[in-house]
Amino acid sequence: MRPRWTVLALAAGFAAALVVPSGTAHAASPEKGGHAVRCVFTPTPDNPPAKRVHPPRSKARSHGKVDVVIGTNFGDVRIRMDRGDAPCAVHNFVSLSRQRFYDRTRCWRLTNSPRLGVLQCGDIYAAEKGGPGYKFDDELTGQEKYPRGTVAMGNWGPDTNGSQFFIVHSRADIPPAYTVLGKVTSGLRVLDRIVKGGIIPGENGPDDGEPATPVRIHRVFVRG
Repeated sequence: MRPRWTVLALAAGFAAALVVPSGTAHAASPEKGGHAVRCVFTPTPDNPPAKRVHPPRSKARSHGKVDVVIGTNFGDVRIRMDRGDAPCAVHNFVSLSRQRFYDRTRCWRLTNSPRLGVLQCGDIYAAEKGGPGYKFDDELTGQEKYPRGTVAMGNWGPDTNGSQFFIVHSRADIPPAYTVLGKVTSGLRVLDRIVKGGIIPGENGPDDGEPATPVRIHRVFVRG
């Protein structure tokens, strides 16, 4: 069983028990002036880095947008992230991207059910395997929604963010337990082509497994 997505697999039955109360599990502490926050990146010795990267600096900007281009073998997916909504998570994504952590990796998981349709990326070796060697806290309000085009952090439970993220290609009826990074601004048809390619059934059933046609991330570009 893969605990990171157990919440997703069972969300319909356990949503009420798993909802994060509003205002809890914030990663960022504001600094004077309101233009920066302090983030804590905690080493995970039991889960060492899959690639050699440095944790981000502890000080993160808390305003401004970040434009991201994920170049894949299916085409480009463009995303806009808002530092104001999740400063530490966006700061982390930018840091990993600029260190080329995501370059030449694969998206190892694809789901496509009436309740859950996501493409999961950010793991280096396989689904749930291969992170940056550290973790950081959630940034949640308890009101998060995950409609088509949402990009959010994957996790192993509360406050265990690392490198994994998912993109919602249809919908995700899940509890507000995943920090939202941003929204797809261009490339939803790329996601549709990935879904059309099918899924290799995994341990959670025919609608959850590896993409039948491997999804390869060639390069991630960030600006902002």
